[in-house]
Amino acid sequence: MNRLIVLDTETTGLDVDDGHRVIEIGCVEIIDRSITDNFFHYYINPQRLVDEKAFEVHGLSNDFLSDKPKFSDVVSKLIEYISDSALVIHNAPFDLGFLREEYRLSNMDTSLLDSNRKVYDTLKMARRESPGKRNSLDALCGRYSVDNTNRNLHGALLDAKLLASVYLKMTQGQTSIVGLSESTIKTSKTNPQIISSREQKIIYANKSEIESHQKYFQK
Repeated sequence: MNRLIVLDTETTGLDVDDGHRVIEIGCVEIIDRSITDNFFHYYINPQRLVDEKAFEVHGLSNDFLSDKPKFSDVVSKLIEYISDSALVIHNAPFDLGFLREEYRLSNMDTSLLDSNRKVYDTLKMARRESPGKRNSLDALCGRYSVDNTNRNLHGALLDAKLLASVYLKMTQGQTSIVGLSESTIKTSKTNPQIISSREQKIIYANKSEIESHQKYFQK
């Protein structure tokens, strides 16, 4: 069994070094190139204010987030859900940087997140396949004929669903994709299947990738 987790976050702002926090996390499970209904999704109380520009992107207000759980309340569930599965992320260094900080603030070992874990960065993949073209998620949806008409604002779970379909098309899945998935299979939400460990690598952020993410929010 080949299990992948497609992951996306929304945040209070763009720079984790300025104290910005995760406010939404969405994950979609792919098993043997089929998107399952075993999703992981939480809104998070960041315990700080959301930047105005970030709010314009995702529409998550301070009032809406005020009664949501803190990241430390859900991190154990996230660790269990992800298990040792490989991750698919668009501009992985951005999301992983924020999640590492959230793990640290929750007194969790950050190695549980990305040490010895395979990470597929679809932004890097798209740049290799289509150099010089726009490679935002919306651009990739258009390029690979994935329907994103409901994406009026960024949202972690919606974007993870879209990215799952984009990733399957980017990697030349052989089954027919309708809507957001190639096919849907049912798995237990409380006991997700786990794949065995395998050789993996870590992707770290650099300046150009952070700048790319900033441009991505402006499109």
